[in-house]
Amino acid sequence: MNSTQDLPAFVSSQAEEDIRPGRFHKRLLQTHDGLFRYIEYCLYLIAAVFPLYLQLYLSGHPFDSGCRFLCAITAFSVLLVYPKLGIGRKSLVGLAGLSRLSRAWALVVAIIISVAVFTSTLEALDPGILFGWLVSSLAAQILVSGFCFRLRLFLVNRSSKRTASVIIGSGSAVELLASKMVNNIWLDEKIVGICDLSGKFNNPELSDSVNLIANLKEIEKKIENREISRVYITLSLAKTPEIAQYYQALQHKQIDVIWVPDIYELDLLNHCVREIGGLPLITLNETPHYSGFKSFVKGMFDRVLAGLLIIALSPVLLVIAAAVKYTSSGAIIFKQQRDGWDGSKFNVYKFRSMYEHQENGFVQQATRGDSRITPIGNFLRKTSLDELPQLFNVLFGSMSLVGPRPHAISHNQYYSDKIRQYMARGRVKPGMTGLAQIRGFRGETANIEEMEARVKSDLEYINSWTPLLDLKILVMTPFTLLSKNAY
Repeated sequence: MNSTQDLPAFVSSQAEEDIRPGRFHKRLLQTHDGLFRYIEYCLYLIAAVFPLYLQLYLSGHPFDSGCRFLCAITAFSVLLVYPKLGIGRKSLVGLAGLSRLSRAWALVVAIIISVAVFTSTLEALDPGILFGWLVSSLAAQILVSGFCFRLRLFLVNRSSKRTASVIIGSGSAVELLASKMVNNIWLDEKIVGICDLSGKFNNPELSDSVNLIANLKEIEKKIENREISRVYITLSLAKTPEIAQYYQALQHKQIDVIWVPDIYELDLLNHCVREIGGLPLITLNETPHYSGFKSFVKGMFDRVLAGLLIIALSPVLLVIAAAVKYTSSGAIIFKQQRDGWDGSKFNVYKFRSMYEHQENGFVQQATRGDSRITPIGNFLRKTSLDELPQLFNVLFGSMSLVGPRPHAISHNQYYSDKIRQYMARGRVKPGMTGLAQIRGFRGETANIEEMEARVKSDLEYINSWTPLLDLKILVMTPFTLLSKNAY
């Protein structure tokens, strides 16, 4: 099908465009919370607060102003935290749902205790009452989540007014959207047709449940027969003119028209959607801890832990320094300039593990049986003890405990035009260890494929970074230090 065929001409003067109602005044990113969701939040509030009142009543403790303040803080924290973590927006089913709810309640408890300690609210409250309340409240919320799940399932299955929808588009985006919607029992709509402009749609599972629609004329006929109430347009950014043409052809019909931007053809990095003054912003490439609270959390975690490790490992550092000094001539600490996360350069520190030598421009990677490596250096490199001085890099802020390993600048220049998104590794601070390292991608990279595997893990880390992931990588690192690839 020709995507521009049979489309009505649409001509609009600049004056007409500027007087369109609501132009740039209405927020484009809006929530669409239904009544059921607000009821669910109310049930969670009751489940969080009522157990405290019950504990006080059973123990004979008065429900004084301090307890009322505690209830208010609890309610405020639940309304602040739960929507952010998807409570009320995602089905809390099984262990994954229980884990999400428990994490949300743990964060609320941390806020409650922090505020209560600061305001001395907990001084008059018995620790047994406090513990009983926190545990019984979580139990009550688990019951609420189970009740809401069953109720939602009942209502969806009983609903006879599900919106009939059609998807127009091409490529994998059509199949992805269709599979997400067809298999989602929570949606109050059903996909009744797919119009694949590429003509290559071939998914037996979806084809059995939806009809394939040939062209726009067939869609318009179904609209006239009141068989369709909503149309999704999913096309790549390269086909923006066609998106506008389809919208212009459908905007006068009595249906909903929804655009699903197909941005996944691009190399995305930590993508998200937000807005400024009502204008939607789709972030295609962004560091996950560029500023704000995330940056504060990662920075504090790095510096505090690095400082503690330097103190705890100081005897080991002194022993290694003495061993390097007395087994070969040269400096104890080797430093080399590397690319930093903000585009600047920094000196990375290591215990010297090689005999002093001159590089001929390109930094040659260490190989198995490399004659440049000293006897003590071989042991240090095998166990990664040569990298302990980088704790000072972390303490001074040029590195992080976890992140992509900093490669030599000459290596960055060599691989940057050979591996897609290679330099995107620099969107976060380089780390002492990382996701690639615990997966075994360390040491020499003998070919492009090995470096591509390392870069893929680094980009996965950037896209999925959380403080918990950092902690997991740090815990796993000691078990991977004796990798056969390290020399």
